[in-house]
Amino acid sequence: MSDTLRVGLIQHRCGDDLEENMQRSLDGIARAADAGAKLVLLQELHRSRYFCQTEDTNVFDLAEPIPGPSTEALSKAARDHGVVIVGSLFEKRAVGLHHNTAVILDADGRLAGRYRKMHIPDDPGFYEKFYFTPGDLGFEPVDTAVGRLGVLVCWDQWFPEAARLMALAGAELLLYPTAIGWDSRDDEAEKMRQRDAWITIQRAHAVANGLPVLACNRTGHEPDPSDSSPGIDFWGSSFVAGPQGEFLALAETDEEAVLIADVDRSRTRDVRRIWPYLRDRRIDAYQDLLKLYRD
Repeated sequence: MSDTLRVGLIQHRCGDDLEENMQRSLDGIARAADAGAKLVLLQELHRSRYFCQTEDTNVFDLAEPIPGPSTEALSKAARDHGVVIVGSLFEKRAVGLHHNTAVILDADGRLAGRYRKMHIPDDPGFYEKFYFTPGDLGFEPVDTAVGRLGVLVCWDQWFPEAARLMALAGAELLLYPTAIGWDSRDDEAEKMRQRDAWITIQRAHAVANGLPVLACNRTGHEPDPSDSSPGIDFWGSSFVAGPQGEFLALAETDEEAVLIADVDRSRTRDVRRIWPYLRDRRIDAYQDLLKLYRD
């Protein structure tokens, strides 16, 4: 396996037409593959608008089984282009039981694995607990033709425990399909603080674990179907960071992009040798991490 891995992140807008949204993702995969990418990451719930701005039982009609139609479309793209694809789907496991699930398609089109989002937010505009059951697969990396991938989803990216557990299980890269944006009622300073925090926390995961990080967000304005808020302005800014948190590529906030970066995997080895965080962990003193809070 080459030390250099070319990766592609597909940042795009989403509208009401499900087929058009999927086609945007598939077109982006083709463009990334044409540019030499061997691993392609899609944004969170890329098949539809971000429907969690409101609570509506009719939205459950969007969910589908895995394997299912979207998995098959991504599988074909992976096989046709010879790339590993990480997609993000609304999984129907049973009536009344749904997950926010990332699927990992290997370069031969095989479903190599899946990850069900573990941390589920419930905030204004992000009512995910109404739709998604927390994941039950744990923090397990998935082996693929391009290496062992630690796939997490959106809200997971704020929790250092999730990144660390993926690293401890041998993940060689951390990947975060994401859907996050601004409330237009916030002032510009607050918007920048939010975006900077989002970037900083993920770069910190790269540093603390000595691993490259890929974060793929959507872009564009999506209205609130209930008209109770102005909707969300997704801030794009998809990026790839190296194992010291250094930017390898960064997309604009308000433009669609096929972001391409070359990841030098030998740097993980070199960085971990001079910053041996795993060696110096005091696992004998971390028992309180198993408590919700120290009263």
